[in-house]
Amino acid sequence: MFVSSKNVDPLSRLLSLYPLRTALDIRCHFGAPWILDQPAVAPGIAPYHLILKGTAWLDSGGQKDIALQEGDIIVFPKGSAHSLHTDDAGSGATPVRELPGEQVVQLKGNDGTGSITDILCGQFVFDRGTSSVLLAALPEFILVRTAGRPDFAGLQALIAMLRVETEAMRPGASVVVSQLSSALFALLIRAWLEQAASMPGLFSLLAERRLQPVLHGILEAPEKSWSLSDMAAACHMSRATFARLFRRIAGDTPAAILMQTRMAQAASWLVQGERTVGEIGEAVGYQSEAAFNRVFKRWFGVGPGQYRRSARANS
Repeated sequence: MFVSSKNVDPLSRLLSLYPLRTALDIRCHFGAPWILDQPAVAPGIAPYHLILKGTAWLDSGGQKDIALQEGDIIVFPKGSAHSLHTDDAGSGATPVRELPGEQVVQLKGNDGTGSITDILCGQFVFDRGTSSVLLAALPEFILVRTAGRPDFAGLQALIAMLRVETEAMRPGASVVVSQLSSALFALLIRAWLEQAASMPGLFSLLAERRLQPVLHGILEAPEKSWSLSDMAAACHMSRATFARLFRRIAGDTPAAILMQTRMAQAASWLVQGERTVGEIGEAVGYQSEAAFNRVFKRWFGVGPGQYRRSARANS
């Protein structure tokens, strides 16, 4: 049985289609001068850093010396190589090493005697098949600044709790850190949407008020036989105006976004394992299981059954 959640907002519904695993495993306590180099990582892995105390500079791709301060969060959705450092690092940076002691996360430090910077480091790990569309809609890096933002109180509180829980080995700390870091991505994306001047891809539809009705409709009812006329009518536009605006805002056609949403939803249900392949196919708009199998295999490279078996084996 398929349960409809009509009160679920579009962002929550969109993010629920792209499950992820989280890890917060390193806390860095550096005295200036220092450099923290992060090489590029495999697709589907998004490293992130939380600046708990102090300041730093970020180099990523062609952008150099981006100032970071306490309360900043930086995530790299495409796993890009990057470097965090102090402005006086150069050749005088002292080597980074692991620090002894039993802690919830691995501790790293150096022998620098200058001003202290405290950083929490982790990563979001996405399913490469289902999340390729989501990650493609995100920039090379996301920088959210929480300082002086009372509207980001929830995110600030979560960072403060992570700071406390990673300072000492308390009973249950590992579970607490795991649960808190799981909530971090959703809070981060929400803050980014509220802070950024412009949005790419899928997220631009959330920001464009005129197109929100059709995005909400597709997420709520992916099984519906959505025609271009249906989509335009949902937004009270002509077909030509709707198609032109949608392509300009989302960077893709309405049919492509519909397909992406259907396949992401189907993959999510397959992983959950509660429904048959035929039921899932029907729930995302396919009248026959054979037709659903063909489209799913073309999208993911494997059939629904094999996708489900692989997901179970990996879990």
